[in-house]
Amino acid sequence: MNKPIEIIRKTREHVLKLIEGLSIEELNKVPANFNNNIIWNMGHMVAAQQGVCYRRAGLELHITPEFFELYKPESKPERFITVQELEEIKTLFFSTIDFLEQDYQNGCFDSYVAWTTRYGVAIDGIDDAITFLPFHEGMHTGYIMALKRAIKS
Repeated sequence: MNKPIEIIRKTREHVLKLIEGLSIEELNKVPANFNNNIIWNMGHMVAAQQGVCYRRAGLELHITPEFFELYKPESKPERFITVQELEEIKTLFFSTIDFLEQDYQNGCFDSYVAWTTRYGVAIDGIDDAITFLPFHEGMHTGYIMALKRAIKS
């Protein structure tokens, strides 16, 4: 198994543990001094991974265009996300990583286009992209932890 993919899976498992016991209202809440909520961060982790890996390689995403638009970089929570939509995000948390691992093993990312992230990290191919993802996922896990503290205080 690819170590960064394993780290992403573990990070996402940790996020699901972090949100245990929170209501759908709490998950949708945007606390004062924040510009998003826990659900948006979770959806963004999925959408960003799809953009970083698939869109940059000119491949079809494993999420709907509507999902991508709702959670893409520079977006923000626009509406209340339902329990059913939360369950979809939880499913996508792992199905998209399963697809990534399978597609990587099948060599599907040959046409990856190099780019530089907003953090100044040069991504020259799918290996760099997959190596970058744990940083991004960890950052959003930190946001989720801060949001949870703000909601519970």
